[in-house]
Amino acid sequence: MKQTTMRSVVVKPDAPGRIHIDTAVPTPEPSSSEALVRVAAISLNRGDVRSIHHSQAGFRPGWDLAGIVEQAAADCSGPKIGEGVVGFVPSGGWAELVAVPRNSLAVLPDTVSFSQAATLPIAGLSALYALERNGSLLGQTVLITGATGGVGLFACQLARLAGVRVVALIRRPEQAELVRQAGAHEVVVSADGAEAAGYGPYHLIVESVGGQVLGNVMGMLIFGGVCVTLGASESAEASFNIRLFFMAGGALQGFFIFNEIRRHSAAMGLSRLLQLVATGQLQTSISIETPWTNIAEVTQQLLDRQFSGKAVLTING
Repeated sequence: MKQTTMRSVVVKPDAPGRIHIDTAVPTPEPSSSEALVRVAAISLNRGDVRSIHHSQAGFRPGWDLAGIVEQAAADCSGPKIGEGVVGFVPSGGWAELVAVPRNSLAVLPDTVSFSQAATLPIAGLSALYALERNGSLLGQTVLITGATGGVGLFACQLARLAGVRVVALIRRPEQAELVRQAGAHEVVVSADGAEAAGYGPYHLIVESVGGQVLGNVMGMLIFGGVCVTLGASESAEASFNIRLFFMAGGALQGFFIFNEIRRHSAAMGLSRLLQLVATGQLQTSISIETPWTNIAEVTQQLLDRQFSGKAVLTING
């Protein structure tokens, strides 16, 4: 008999953390180009966690997921029934069953777990595509701000694999070894990023902090360099020295992953990342792995910066 209802995380303003697991949400009906995935693991991103606090009751948050295809896309494209997959959706991903566009899904290699895979979609693709914004980086210097976050740790590793000199910007000295293990050649400990100038100028800056960090690093580009801004964990507003910026001859580019996948194949990007994980070249940096019944507690820990890397929540039947 077809399952008509399921469990899903929904926004509930009077619940702890404004979310709870509703046990009677209607099962999604996939379109012809969507597969129905039974979810085994989800991961948290700062963006989808923040959406909880400005969404109305009943909203279903969640982007990243990994699980098993329960119903293949009706157009016979994409993964087949029974295959392990990883993917993402704009919302509603923190649920037992999710309808996922087949072009946002990739099949898991046998050696990659659901928990490992669930860390990859938003953070991994953001790091991958941001690093490719300025062409080949072989032998060049890249600054990665917010380097202890999910995107930052993936970016450090991927940049190192690409033959880049990696400079990582972090807030606390005790985090230095973490980013060095992820591939950073140089580590800068600074609240506002100003000290990173001593290791530049930079061909590419992958910036996820915003605020004064963004304002300071924009003047550290080499001629023709690019600063890709993809987050604002500190502040969504920044001021900067216009003269330093235009004299450097660099460019500032905005990055939003749901726009980026209009230009790149998410399925292909995820497959590239999965192969790197499968061969041991890319680590998924899971700091917390716990059942999804603890989601309210873990989302607050993420907002409070109580851990680096990724948090993965597992869904049991």
